[in-house]
Amino acid sequence: MARYLARRLLQIIPVFFGATFLIYAAVYSIPGDPIRALAGDRPLPASTIEALRDEFNLDDPLPVQYAKYIAGLFRGDFGQSFRGREVSEILRQRFPVTIRLGLLAFAIEVVIGLLAGLLAGLRRGSFLDNLVLVSTTFVISIPIFVLGFVAQLVLGVRFGLLPVAGLREGWVSYVLPAMVLGSVSLAYAARLTRTSLVENLRADYVRTATAKGMPRRRVVGRHALRNSLIPVVTFLGVDLGALMGGAIITEGIFNIPGIGREVFVAVRGQEGTIVVGIVTALVMIFIFSTLLVDILYAFLDPRIRYE
Repeated sequence: MARYLARRLLQIIPVFFGATFLIYAAVYSIPGDPIRALAGDRPLPASTIEALRDEFNLDDPLPVQYAKYIAGLFRGDFGQSFRGREVSEILRQRFPVTIRLGLLAFAIEVVIGLLAGLLAGLRRGSFLDNLVLVSTTFVISIPIFVLGFVAQLVLGVRFGLLPVAGLREGWVSYVLPAMVLGSVSLAYAARLTRTSLVENLRADYVRTATAKGMPRRRVVGRHALRNSLIPVVTFLGVDLGALMGGAIITEGIFNIPGIGREVFVAVRGQEGTIVVGIVTALVMIFIFSTLLVDILYAFLDPRIRYE
């Protein structure tokens, strides 16, 4: 296991540099001059433009700009926006909000999605199975912004069960946006769990364990369910990072001051440093979640060995 972890950590290095370079190149290749955009319709003096371009290394070749950014990143410096805001300070203010939202959405996805998929797989062909299949298909087919507005109207405005915007109610304010954010992922997790469980229940090792007189609960829990969770864990590990980065629409609908909303504002204002800094942090979350998934494989399936 130690050798495997060391190898995976070494593989992270080229992934990190490759992903961050592509992000940096993509952001700074967007047409337009962010320095001139600062003044709007009023032109800036040429000396001011030159000083700002020199301060933010905009006249350097792209590899040089990226090298200077990475050097600062290793010192804990995520850079500074064109308006003088420290990106690290923005992350400290906004990231906790998005993390709370993403983790609550992830918890809803795991608990309800796995439970629905498990019950549907164990009762294949029943009314419950058909209900899960139809309801998840319905959720997947509806755009997330439509689900958000419908949830606000029904659960917030009409029935008054949950707050519809802002964070004035504390943790309760996260419930409705977390339900919307995790709804599509919940549907995929339920369908994937159901399909994987049905496939494993048909396997020879399950029939053999049943023929030996092993209790049904032990056959399902110890054998079929553990093997069925391998593709589900893979999906959940990747989706954890996707929930963090995919909250732009949800945070906009529910007026939540998180990372997604900050990225949207930064893109509109051509604040490349903010966009790159936030996306770099999200890349780190993706890398950590995939590493955690690889470690969990050994506990779910004893046939997997890392030697």
